[in-house]
Amino acid sequence: MTTTATLPELDPTRPPPPECLPDYEQFVTEDDAPLNFFCEKQQRLLTEPLYSANVAERLGRPLLAAANVGIFFGEGEPAIVPDVLLSLDVRLAEDLWPKPNRSYFIWRFAKPPDAVVEIVSNREGGEADRKQTRYAQLGIGYYIIFDPQRLLGEEMLRCYELRGRTYVPCDDAWLRDVGLGVRLWEGEYEGVQAMWLRWCDQEGNLIPTGAELAAQERARAEAERQRAEEEHARAEAERQRAEAERQRAEAERQRAEAERQRAERLAARLRALGIDPDEEIPEAHQ
Repeated sequence: MTTTATLPELDPTRPPPPECLPDYEQFVTEDDAPLNFFCEKQQRLLTEPLYSANVAERLGRPLLAAANVGIFFGEGEPAIVPDVLLSLDVRLAEDLWPKPNRSYFIWRFAKPPDAVVEIVSNREGGEADRKQTRYAQLGIGYYIIFDPQRLLGEEMLRCYELRGRTYVPCDDAWLRDVGLGVRLWEGEYEGVQAMWLRWCDQEGNLIPTGAELAAQERARAEAERQRAEEEHARAEAERQRAEAERQRAEAERQRAEAERQRAERLAARLRALGIDPDEEIPEAHQ
């Protein structure tokens, strides 16, 4: 009699059990590929603000953002490495050194990333064809292409949303299921003036970097200091006004006292002359 092995029933929402996992030594998680300065800064500009601005708390969902990390999707398949990936409702392992924790193994996170970003630096990367097709096959919800030199066409920014197994252009570069958008921003980042790709909210407000948050905090502190100084100046002016009023009142009191004393001296002289100063003078003598 032939016995058929029964595979365990797997929960698609959870990582598979260890006995169903592959040998991780077959996967190349580091290839030492070079990265140019602009892409390195742009990658950081798309990852660091999500943590510095605590976007996970704003969205109410755990968040993982990473740059130049491989996505593994099948045994024997090489990783595809986006410039930036964003995945919600997942958390990194506490120890990142074991090989199963070094890269984005889809079966371990039980889902593909929600969005990936590719930064075009040459015409050989396949961002508009080969990679786009692969990301769609993996079920990644949003695919963003940033082409700062317009090497692939006139559009500097392209944003796609997965519909079925096909990417279609996003409306206003808004990633509805993520709760974030992307937009172009011309400005200075880490001493470099350029056109950059940034995350934003639905109103187009940029997600600030840690440096921008610190600058905002310094500006708030400076505004608060100036407000306190102005309040102190107003209080000092009010104190001086009150002191001037007190001095005026004191001068008026002293004038009245001097007038009273003068009147008393005059009355005393009149009494010395036999004249009652309090006696009314008849109208005929007035």
